[in-house]
Amino acid sequence: MHADPARPVDPKVLSAMAAIQYHRGPNGYGWKAVQDRGVGFSHARLSIIDLNEQRAKQPFLSTDGNLLLAHNGEFYDYKRLRADLTSRGANFVTKSDSELVLHLYPRMDLEAMLKNLRGEFAFALYDKHKDRLILVRDRFGIKPLYWTQTDNMLAFGSELKVLFAHPEVPRRIDSEGLYHQLMQTIVPGSTPFAGVHQIKPGHMLIVERHHGRFQIRDEKYWDMDYPLMDERGEDASEEDYIEGVREGLLEAVQLRLEADVPVACYLSGGIDSCSILGLSAASQQSPVKAFTIGFDDADYDETAIAKEMAQSVGADQDIMMLQADHLYDNFEETVWHTERSIYNTLGVAKMLMSRHVYQAGYRVVVTGEGSDELFSGYPSFRRDMFLHGLDTLSAAERASWEQLLGESNKLFKGAMLAEEEWHDAALDKIVGFTPSCLQPWLSSSQHVPGLLQKDRAAQLKDYRPGQAIADTLDADMLTGRHPLDKAQYVWIKTMLEGQILTWGGDRVDMANSMEARPAFLDHHLAEFATQLPPTMRIRGRTEKYVLREAMRGLLPKVLYEREKFAFMAPPAHTDPKKWQAMKALADRFLSQEQVSEAGLLDPQGVQDLFALHENPETSTATQVQLDAVINHMISVQIMHEKFVKTDVPAQAMKRAEELSWLPD
Repeated sequence: MHADPARPVDPKVLSAMAAIQYHRGPNGYGWKAVQDRGVGFSHARLSIIDLNEQRAKQPFLSTDGNLLLAHNGEFYDYKRLRADLTSRGANFVTKSDSELVLHLYPRMDLEAMLKNLRGEFAFALYDKHKDRLILVRDRFGIKPLYWTQTDNMLAFGSELKVLFAHPEVPRRIDSEGLYHQLMQTIVPGSTPFAGVHQIKPGHMLIVERHHGRFQIRDEKYWDMDYPLMDERGEDASEEDYIEGVREGLLEAVQLRLEADVPVACYLSGGIDSCSILGLSAASQQSPVKAFTIGFDDADYDETAIAKEMAQSVGADQDIMMLQADHLYDNFEETVWHTERSIYNTLGVAKMLMSRHVYQAGYRVVVTGEGSDELFSGYPSFRRDMFLHGLDTLSAAERASWEQLLGESNKLFKGAMLAEEEWHDAALDKIVGFTPSCLQPWLSSSQHVPGLLQKDRAAQLKDYRPGQAIADTLDADMLTGRHPLDKAQYVWIKTMLEGQILTWGGDRVDMANSMEARPAFLDHHLAEFATQLPPTMRIRGRTEKYVLREAMRGLLPKVLYEREKFAFMAPPAHTDPKKWQAMKALADRFLSQEQVSEAGLLDPQGVQDLFALHENPETSTATQVQLDAVINHMISVQIMHEKFVKTDVPAQAMKRAEELSWLPD
């Protein structure tokens, strides 16, 4: 969108911006421009609903020529909405769920329209009459959406590389963004790059032009709104809560099985994916295809339980075994897709799995992400519950729980739980305590100043990463809430969107043109989950109590009784071959020459961190943490090479030529 509406849009640039994300949509390509308004959209399509490539080709232009739409993702329950709109006079041109927006928007205000949209989505809508651009992202940030503004135009896209394909968009890693990449937890709404932002989950960006200048406002349309403590009651029976979860999840799964292509499931050894598989198998006649990742490290491999679950429901299971050292062979490619640092090679494993799924002929999988966020599945939630949520515990009882957490979550220390208690003043102030989920990464931030290039370190000498994160949190959503609700809210705003749904979700799935549908993140189910009393989520020493009870009839006994196990790849230091593979990649990207050329890190700081890792006195938990920091260092160096050093506009234009996507 140009600041000057008289300035035409270059179709070749639009085509290049679509071509560089060909992996997101290899089934169709299109562009449209409103040249008398200086607005243009392009789109690369992955065909899932309405496989007619000409009829469902995006971007869509409304029949009256007023609305221009580009949509990524899925709207569920679209058949009911379509039938209702048709009865009210709407004339649908396609069978696509995306077209809903063109008929809902003229008939109701924005807020009402968004209430009707259910699913994972990101879309851009231009209203010519109002000269207004609206960028909308789904409630949890399952689908990505980025934007940036220059003096002359505003650009947006599903990936950072789409923006960088425009020759007017600067490509520079800024110091604060770098700081957060090295400590893993990013500031919500930010990216590693200067001037480039994300649309926040549950938000929309509204852009209007006045006298050659943009007026931009960010509006929230949805949030995870937990009841106030004094509003919470135990009025419903336990069975009502269990039944509500059962019904809500079943409906969410059945909606996500809707597609014009075959739909499979991801299956690990946890109750989340096993519940999804069980409900999927019960909802259709033919056997469900289930894809499982296995690791060659017994401490991290869950294939035995996954096999038992697949056999119990008659699923057609496909297990892809991965060797730990092989993961680093694909680390560079994974970072090109994630466009952010990754702390654990699970992101690589997920990318390899999505490739395997695509090669097996599937384009859609239903997944279990989101269950831990709704039903308190992580060890950090248990810790916060029993440190801050139960005032009646005696000192001895608290000590007992600390011992339990320490004994049962050894694999999490350094990654999901901090080795030592960590307090941040800004988070303590807005939340009431520093959530345990952020503590390991705030702890790892103590290594960052010594890793930064000297000028960058001086620039950030007074920087407080916890303060930056706290400043983005909505105090109204935290004040007066139960500590468990607060802990889950902070996780959802930071770790879920910035990590699990990014390098563990959309970006590594769509790298291979494969769409993942996390059924637990259906907002109807999520809104019901906010009403669950804390004791329905964590009952005694059992996490996700209500889900376990709701799915009890589906789950094998061993799984029903099993404690939560985080699905992650083995850290590098746990396997000599994997450590050597990581070191080989580090030799390439973290050499003194490469580090000095990029200007992001300090060569001596890099060497000192490796020395600390290899010091015999360094604890195992600290080694896990340093494994993550090393992965982050390699990641930022890769990002510099791929997005700053590389001429991305030229790369995108060449890709468009190869695809024959450039207009005549």
